Amino acid sequence: MKVSDLKGVMVLEVIQMKKTCLAILLFLLLAQGVWAAGKHYEMRVDGLACPFCAYGIEKKFKAMKGVEKIDVDLDKGLVTVDTDEQTVFTDQQMEKLFKDSGFTYRNMKVTPR
Repeated sequence: MKVSDLKGVMVLEVIQMKKTCLAILLFLLLAQGVWAAGKHYEMRVDGLACPFCAYGIEKKFKAMKGVEKIDVDLDKGLVTVDTDEQTVFTDQQMEKLFKDSGFTYRNMKVTPR
């Protein structure tokens, strides 16, 4: 075998290795959502009217263990919270939290993330 033939084979092997690495990286990025365990809570709340209201609710949730992300949609009266897999919110717990903050808790929908 000639040296030029070996160089060609080596180039092809490097290209194949790059394709394999890229495929593995793409798989890991796409599979990341599957490995992200936890829960997604959506709570309907009446009385959320201003950014200060949203800040107060966010502050209460941030103080709770296991809370990873909070979003308050004032227009829809919707509070969404992402938690780790160990954290569990109950209707009674949310009713008290929102009542103590001056809001009316309506309901909660829980889905896995």
